[in-house]
This record gives sequence, C-alpha cells and structure tokens, in this order.
Amino acid sequence: MRLVIQRVKTARVDVAGKTVGQIDQGLFVLLGIHQEDSSKDVDWLIQKLVKIRIFNDEQGKMNYSIRDVQGQLLVVSQFTLYAACKKGNRPSYTRAARPEQAIPLYEEFIAKAEAELDQKVASGQFGADMQIELNNDGPVTIILDSRTPEIF
Repeated sequence: MRLVIQRVKTARVDVAGKTVGQIDQGLFVLLGIHQEDSSKDVDWLIQKLVKIRIFNDEQGKMNYSIRDVQGQLLVVSQFTLYAACKKGNRPSYTRAARPEQAIPLYEEFIAKAEAELDQKVASGQFGADMQIELNNDGPVTIILDSRTPEIF
C-alpha cells in the first residue's frame, strides 16, 4: 500500500461537477493499493499517517501531527501509484489491486482513520473520474509505502 501525503490548507474532490469530499487544514492523501496488500498494511500506514509530524510548531519546525493540530483528512483512491513504466511508453497497472480486493481495503483504511482521529474522514469516490483541487501548504509532500518502509 502506498500513500502520497500532502499537507494542505484546503482540498476538494469533485465527481461529475458535484463535490464529494472537502477539507480545510489537514492532509490530502492519495492511496494506492497493491495486489498483495492486506489489513496489516492498512494498520501500519494508519499509525504512520496519524503520527507523522509534518505540521509546524510555533517556531516553524515540523513537530505536530494531524492529531496535534486537529486537522482534517481527505483520502482518494489512486491505482496509478502502482504504475510500472520500465518497458515501453504505456504504463502497466498489473500490480494494483483489482476493485474486488481494493474497495474493502480502501473502506477499511477510511474507517480506521476515522477511529484513530475521532472524526469523519472525507473521501473521493472509488473508481470515478475525479477532479481534485488543493492548496498545498509548504509544499509538504511525503510518500509512505508499506511494502518498502525503509526507503521512505
């Protein structure tokens, strides 16, 4: 499972011209699910996500987590995070989980994030053509991957 985390002042996701998820200060997260992912990957990433200190303290140092600043969370599914681009010019997405596996893990991720943050988590619509608008704060962008945690 792979996350691209962006610290934002605001973020919004629209589907067919209608806003389906929106937040103010917090984290915008693109979530890619690998075909071999499980609840274990969800649990590890949720703990990292809610504890990662990427919000500034009074001295401008990144010492606060999303919990500390009571920030909001917007999660959007993103199968293209598992694009394989080594051969040719058309990416292959065979490593990404199929919807029948990915949807339950996506929903589990959101539910566990809500439980950890004790608040509603905004989300996109799985598999939909989504338009994303965000105001990246910093910019601060972090990648986490449960398959290769030592790299990130």
